[in-house]
Amino acid sequence: MTKSITHPKLYPTTNTVMKGVILAVLSNVMFAMVYAYGKWLPALTGTNIFYWRMVMMWVCLVGLISLLGKWRFVLDGLSNVKGVKGWLWLLIPTPIFASQLWLFVYAPMNGYGVALSMGYFLLPLMMVLVGFVMGERLTRLQWLAVAFAGVGVGVEILRIGQISWATFWVCLTYPVFYVMRRKQNIPALTGLFVDTSLVVPVCLTMLMVNGSDTLMVLGSGIMLLKVLGLGLISVVSQQANLEANRLLPTSLFGLLGYLEPALLFILAVTLLGGVFEWQMLGSFGLIWLGIACLLVQGVAKQMRRVA
Repeated sequence: MTKSITHPKLYPTTNTVMKGVILAVLSNVMFAMVYAYGKWLPALTGTNIFYWRMVMMWVCLVGLISLLGKWRFVLDGLSNVKGVKGWLWLLIPTPIFASQLWLFVYAPMNGYGVALSMGYFLLPLMMVLVGFVMGERLTRLQWLAVAFAGVGVGVEILRIGQISWATFWVCLTYPVFYVMRRKQNIPALTGLFVDTSLVVPVCLTMLMVNGSDTLMVLGSGIMLLKVLGLGLISVVSQQANLEANRLLPTSLFGLLGYLEPALLFILAVTLLGGVFEWQMLGSFGLIWLGIACLLVQGVAKQMRRVA
């Protein structure tokens, strides 16, 4: 008798789900560690930390691909890119990727930590809206979530007269990146390798231009270990997140993704000294209500699948 092969994404076993949950939680905790990493590199600016992060991330990514024997997998993904249009779809999102990783380390060190976390809270709601634009049907709860988020943004604009550029950059450009990558339909590991490989030469050039700061890092064993640790955490967190996405049902993986903005917000108003005014509860509260609607929607969907 031939054994049937069950795809973990469609019919996950208890062990598969548990492993996926652990990896998802671990990846989100490590993302939060990267967010707060500037605290351990006070001698560097947020932009210089970004340069070192990208360089060390590429070094660690190459090492990880080699260790796991994934070069064939990465290159096979590139072989599926056809024609000028295919390469444009692959390369155009890279600046968005680079800007988001820069903002992730720059914002918490320059007073935009709370604004950044607000952007990440809005991101899943924006993705729902993008799905609607692309032809997906929204449930009543999803429409309610989008409405809460829209009113929350309106309340914040009325309160301070504007919304931080950091908030808008996260929630408006990341959906473009994800949509273009999905249309391209290449493995996430291949996309990550391409993005980092394109950005690293620019970062190396800037590190050479900023010679004094670069020599300070290279001349200190402790600093060198710290920036290497930043690259390692970045790569491991990305890989853990990708593996969790492979193992878990999409709805459950999406629900666990809300852990990241919650951790960013907590770090922003505690460890990183971000200012949270009680008046912000109006705007944040409405956005959180929107998130709660998506959580209820996701839990209900998951329960129906289990039943």
